[in-house]
Amino acid sequence: MKLYLLCLTLSTLSNMTLLQKLTPEQVVQKQLDTYNNRDIDGFMSVMSEDIELYNFSDGKLIAQGHDAVKDLYSDLFEKSPELHSELTNRIVLGNQVIDHESILGRMGSKEVIELVVIYEVKDEKIHRVNVLRE
Repeated sequence: MKLYLLCLTLSTLSNMTLLQKLTPEQVVQKQLDTYNNRDIDGFMSVMSEDIELYNFSDGKLIAQGHDAVKDLYSDLFEKSPELHSELTNRIVLGNQVIDHESILGRMGSKEVIELVVIYEVKDEKIHRVNVLRE
């Protein structure tokens, strides 16, 4: 009987964990982790089908839609074997996550690129990204 109750309790806890939604911060952190691993499938798993990437400075659309973003980052990951983003600071405000990131190894470059990235998260997916580059 005790073993049955223990199994039932563990099963219930396991199911509760599966039902918990990811917070916007957790979604963006998964995106950052998979970016650093150059894992395109993991990276795209947190992107919405209608994802939009914008240059914050001029409002120009960089890429729109799941396929276009996947193509862009697949190319980047392939051409950047040393790619790594270090999180300098993060602010979470509702469904917005604002990261200050230092990027190394982009396209083989030795230069550090400083970015501020604003992620908009809805339904556990990133819907919009605004990038402000130094």
